[in-house]
Amino acid sequence: MTQAESTSSSKEAIKPNILDETQEVIAQAFDVLGYDRQVYDTLKSPLRVLTVRFPVKMDDGTVKVFTGYRAQHNDAVGPTKGGVRLHPDVTQSEIEALAIWMSIRCGIADLPFGGGKGGIVCDPRDMSFGEIERVSRAYVRAISQIVGPTKDIPAPDVFSNSQNMAWMMDEYARLREHDSSGFITGKPLVLGGTRGREGASARGVAITIQEAANVRGISLEGARVIVQGFGNTGSYLAKFLYDAGAVVVGISDAYGALYRETGLNVDELLERRDSFGTVTRLYRDSITNKELLEMPCDILVPAATENQINAENAGRIKASIVVEATSGATTAEATDVLTERDVLVVPDIVSNSGDVIVSYFEWVQNNQGYYWDEAEVHSRLDARMRTSFHRVYQASAKYGVSMRLAAYIVAVQKLAEAVRWRGWV
Repeated sequence: MTQAESTSSSKEAIKPNILDETQEVIAQAFDVLGYDRQVYDTLKSPLRVLTVRFPVKMDDGTVKVFTGYRAQHNDAVGPTKGGVRLHPDVTQSEIEALAIWMSIRCGIADLPFGGGKGGIVCDPRDMSFGEIERVSRAYVRAISQIVGPTKDIPAPDVFSNSQNMAWMMDEYARLREHDSSGFITGKPLVLGGTRGREGASARGVAITIQEAANVRGISLEGARVIVQGFGNTGSYLAKFLYDAGAVVVGISDAYGALYRETGLNVDELLERRDSFGTVTRLYRDSITNKELLEMPCDILVPAATENQINAENAGRIKASIVVEATSGATTAEATDVLTERDVLVVPDIVSNSGDVIVSYFEWVQNNQGYYWDEAEVHSRLDARMRTSFHRVYQASAKYGVSMRLAAYIVAVQKLAEAVRWRGWV
């Protein structure tokens, strides 16, 4: 099972205080904007959270009761939107925080959605294909009264994919056949999915890198780039930048890193990767991931795991631009240090929105019954990513804050205005 629309990688270590930390940043954004406390109180937590328990018959004939959640942060702007993760560590506070994050991501991209998020406490890695199907269908039955194309639109997330979405759509169609096509996104193409979904997240990061380079007066052609991480996203980015004329001086995988001042041959690295996507063990002069982060470059792209750039190494980062391609790659303390050093840090909530934007495109196509070709999806995605970046960049300059806080300012301002116009506060 793979991740599609998500706020984090499947390797993400969810922090126990994730909800508190999210609310703290929202409070900082409200302080800058000067909104009344009552507006913050409306938006600091989800409007509704549904906890469900549902029985599922397992392959051995026993019946197991699973727990699931669906959080809807705020629907003042429009229906809520967000993935459904299948993971043994799912908690209610995590789901609530991730629903808020989805509101922020949708606000930055100016989508007509609030944030939603769902989760099922289970480990699909220890379940059969049939068991995963029955759990997916049972979850939809349990939450069916609060979801729908004008209420709340699920999508893939950690350990869920287009197959789960197909099962969920089919189950929902048995309950509400007339609006089932737009009920969920991330579906297979034959069931109303959209072209251009594969690689949308990485493409969005690549477009963000281009725009970040432009505002810093750096030509992407000839720019020295380090991509930390050579998995699906990292390898796509390395190839995209290499083809655009950038000099990819460093890459890394789980076993180490490679650095060449004159540049690496990305095509050769991709060809030599093993079945697990690793390549550094083939070279004798590899260095560590930690060392790679501190090597000279113009643009640094953390595309591996969280907390890679922290208070301990932030002062030694030599890049002019850091663009996060994975969730939480740069800590709050490191962001402050880098910002003070005039390093442009583009957070993942800005750069990593390609998946939710294309999910929006899928929902639009389902509603209108007319489907675009891949070129049109890419064109619309590129335009929206560029607009999103510049909205946040301009807010950062206007308020004199980091791009991370500016992203929250842009997003919560839209939510606050929608709440105000509706007369909720």
